[in-house]
Amino acid sequence: MSEAAKAEQPWLWRGHRIHWTRSGETTAGPLVVLIHGFGASVGHWRHNQSVLAQQVEVFALDLLGFGASDKPRSRLADERPEAGAVRYCFDLWAEQVVDFLAEVAQAGERPVHLIGNSIGAMVALDAAVLLSEAGRPPAQVILIDCAQRTLDEKRVAQLPILEQATRPAVKALVRQRWLIAPLFRFLARPTFIRQVLRQAYPSGANVDAELIALLHRPSTDPDAVESFRGFINLFEDHLAPDLLARLSLPVRMIWGAEDPWEAPAEARRWQNTYHCIKALEVLPGVGHCPHDEAPEAVNPLLLNWISAP
Repeated sequence: MSEAAKAEQPWLWRGHRIHWTRSGETTAGPLVVLIHGFGASVGHWRHNQSVLAQQVEVFALDLLGFGASDKPRSRLADERPEAGAVRYCFDLWAEQVVDFLAEVAQAGERPVHLIGNSIGAMVALDAAVLLSEAGRPPAQVILIDCAQRTLDEKRVAQLPILEQATRPAVKALVRQRWLIAPLFRFLARPTFIRQVLRQAYPSGANVDAELIALLHRPSTDPDAVESFRGFINLFEDHLAPDLLARLSLPVRMIWGAEDPWEAPAEARRWQNTYHCIKALEVLPGVGHCPHDEAPEAVNPLLLNWISAP
């Protein structure tokens, strides 16, 4: 985490402790909220937060279930309510961002810029919809390699026939804690994290011990498996096009040309379909997390867009 990003006292949200950081001077001007992707945390903005804070006040928060925030027990959509359990979903995280703006950032009438990576970009879109419906639309949303959610039920017909055929059995298995727990422990090993990062960061830039540690450490929390279980069972939730269709505020996008999971071609289709999208910058040679892999290319774009939304 950047030295300029100050870790604040945890925010208590719906009985859960939420970790967050702040950088920059508090003014009446714009503010930025940074929203990380799956398995990440505020530390994933290590090369961005302090740079943006030279121009605006910048907040970053760990979504419920991730980073240093609490990780309550998961409840799937068809499971009975249970004390202390939550249904991990985009609306939950979007509501967290909306409440954070009101209770912690105290945004008031200040222009708000929501910036998210991967599933954090989905959360930013969902939060923008909620804020717009409440009459407090953000100044803009910036999506960095937004999750396209190819495994959602609404996209089943696009999957290969074999995946469609085996899908019911897979869905039945991944809800079982006896299976998910050892699977999570296997995937959360530093050696496996490094293998995934070779795909996510094709240039290899900034894949260092600090990155491995910030991705691995939260997985050692006793209840970390619960948000993993909740997320991988999220087969029925928002898709980005549905949210984009509901927005009239400016949306701008940054994409890694070599993203192995979220195709830039899909981003171009969004740009050609939704009037709210004002810009798409596809960066050559980088993957799923260009803000961390190539901050020297991403930060100037962010600063420019924030200064003139």
